[in-house]
Amino acid sequence: MDHQNTSQSDYSSIFPRQCCGGVVLPSLYILTFVVGLALNSVAACIFFRVPSDSGLVVYLKNMVVADLLMLFTFPFKIAADLGLGGWQMYVVTCRYTAVLFYCSMYVGMVFMGLISLERYVKIARHTSSTTSSTSSRSRLCRVSMLLLLQRVGFAQGLALFTWSFLFLCLLPNVVLTSKPANETNLQLCMELKTLLGLQWHDFSVFFNNALFWLTLSLLFFCYTSIACHLYRSYRRVRHDESDVCRKSKRSIFSILIVFFVCFVPHHVLLLLYTLCEKWKSNFLLLQLKEATLFLSAINVCLDPVIYFLMCRTFRESLIRKLSGRRGRRERWKGSHTTGQSVTYLGGGQEVRKGEEETSEGG
Repeated sequence: MDHQNTSQSDYSSIFPRQCCGGVVLPSLYILTFVVGLALNSVAACIFFRVPSDSGLVVYLKNMVVADLLMLFTFPFKIAADLGLGGWQMYVVTCRYTAVLFYCSMYVGMVFMGLISLERYVKIARHTSSTTSSTSSRSRLCRVSMLLLLQRVGFAQGLALFTWSFLFLCLLPNVVLTSKPANETNLQLCMELKTLLGLQWHDFSVFFNNALFWLTLSLLFFCYTSIACHLYRSYRRVRHDESDVCRKSKRSIFSILIVFFVCFVPHHVLLLLYTLCEKWKSNFLLLQLKEATLFLSAINVCLDPVIYFLMCRTFRESLIRKLSGRRGRRERWKGSHTTGQSVTYLGGGQEVRKGEEETSEGG
């Protein structure tokens, strides 16, 4: 691979200083950071008061952690894009926060795949258990092997493995970006990498892309399988879908929308960028690559929609919290209005008392 071209794209991907004067994308990242921080702070406050009583809750909680870690990298990227903090800020971003950004993004992606698989297990188990046909029983036997995904202990162990594995895979990108940096030689992030660091970077790009396409295939399989299960169930009973079927379809559909909007454009463009060597110096393609990377970043604002649609406990807690705040506001307004009425009536009594004293004195 041509490391000069790769480094140029890597640097442009992190520091879009040429795009619209280096102001548009940083402004969008600021807006995303503010909105995402507010939404995920609320999600964290609610989720971490909810007991981990199912595999789904465990996976959703880990998605919240991944989003918060990604949000942590935004101020560094924004500062570097705006030229704040000098060349030292570029070093920090190249060595540390850019790696954390990608690690958080792919961890969240993996948990989307696990959630989709867990939903598939639930809906396939439900529809297969309602019939005694041989094909349904065989499907139920296959699904039973995946029931571990719904167990809390297994889900926690799988989450720990996911974090550890991806962190260890991406950690060398930090360690091997170890060349001395100064104001004159920091033109490209890849110039800070050792020879082994360049090779590991190539491996990381390949591994991350393979992980994306694997997760996309898993989501496609889960969604089509759920659709087939629901269609067979509808044809058999000839009435409206059951509650569990409807909720599972809604859940997996919300994940599909978020996944396609946020991650597919960037990775499709990245695939074209990797396959076509002559495009690597194309300025427009570099800017499209940066724009699609921003779409990946807005994942932090869309994930809370998944939490709301998928987790009943989260949804009920949020509604209860909002209704409680509205009730306190209404009670405050009511007490304030009552206080004003009491004061007005008291004042009226004093006026009437003064008029009586005046008439008596006359």
